[in-house]
Amino acid sequence: MPVVLHWFLPTTGDSRSIVGVDDRGGRSTHTDPLFEKQLREPDIEYLIDVARAAERNGFTGVLTPTGTWCEDAWLTTAAIAQHTRTLKFLVAFRPGSLSPTLAAQMAATFQRITGGRLMLNIVTGGDAAEQQRFGDWLDKDQRYERTGEFLSVVRGAWNGPYDFDGKHYQVAGALAPRRFDQPPIYFGGSSPAALDVAAEHTDVYLTWGEPPAAVAAKIAAVRALSSREIRFGIRLHVITRDTSEEAWAVARSMLDALTPEQIAKAQSSLGKADSVGQQRMLALHGGKLDALEIYPNLWAGIGLVRPGAGTALVGSHTEVADRIAEYHDLGIDEFILSGYPHLEEAYHAGEGLIPELRRRNLLTSPPS
Repeated sequence: MPVVLHWFLPTTGDSRSIVGVDDRGGRSTHTDPLFEKQLREPDIEYLIDVARAAERNGFTGVLTPTGTWCEDAWLTTAAIAQHTRTLKFLVAFRPGSLSPTLAAQMAATFQRITGGRLMLNIVTGGDAAEQQRFGDWLDKDQRYERTGEFLSVVRGAWNGPYDFDGKHYQVAGALAPRRFDQPPIYFGGSSPAALDVAAEHTDVYLTWGEPPAAVAAKIAAVRALSSREIRFGIRLHVITRDTSEEAWAVARSMLDALTPEQIAKAQSSLGKADSVGQQRMLALHGGKLDALEIYPNLWAGIGLVRPGAGTALVGSHTEVADRIAEYHDLGIDEFILSGYPHLEEAYHAGEGLIPELRRRNLLTSPPS
């Protein structure tokens, strides 16, 4: 199948730097006045601008993150949907923070009011401190066990009435009233418990950007566990320009803006996460600055200071398209891209990368 491209809504704020917020979700402690001037608040007007840029440039949807450091994904996307026409919304949320029956009803309502533009991104959570802010004290394996039950109830409610008696949830007659198009479920995770959930419940398994051999191994592991038809997606940042030199100059400028103290503090904080995926991101660079291109055009510099997806495709539009084609050959169909700042980078990708993908017949859907 052809490549599907998505973009990202920066609901924690945006800037030209990869350092924008501190570990509590507040303002960065960066002391450069120019840097502070470049920070963009995630107000609804700016987020609508980013969403419209994604829609105009041919992206299918936008991922909206979840956490105590960003705006609520459900409310934000419901508001933005009224200012877009075709753009879909990959809404991230945590199973432990709401009832699965309520989630099923919210999804059904979202589908009806947007004309079927919802996709669900289930985030089990890999940072104990972050989970505890939501009142969630389960360990990692228990969280994945709960996620499996949660998804059973959600799907059951969509086709309800549905009864379920599990360890974490007990419901009787769960349902989402009235007809609607059931949204696809996206899910990521690198631990054995996560792969089990993916194999049983998800429509699209997501991985963060690792070298192709590691991604191929993940795809093979999920396929070996599942008898279902599962699609695969990857989450990557992107710096794409007319020439390779221009793109790498942007990457170097981002790196030059980081201080050794910022990197050390971030690495210490990220190293405490019990997420297997986060530890795999850290292992790509080991905190070192001298070997950040871990595969041709795959740069691990963002993971020096930011949690989650820590790699970027960097290069000319042709080179970035080459890497996308390589991942696609492995079985990756959906690419969730982002860049700093997200408004301008949506246009860089839309005006340079997307036409290149169309020329290769990798991206066949017409522009919005």
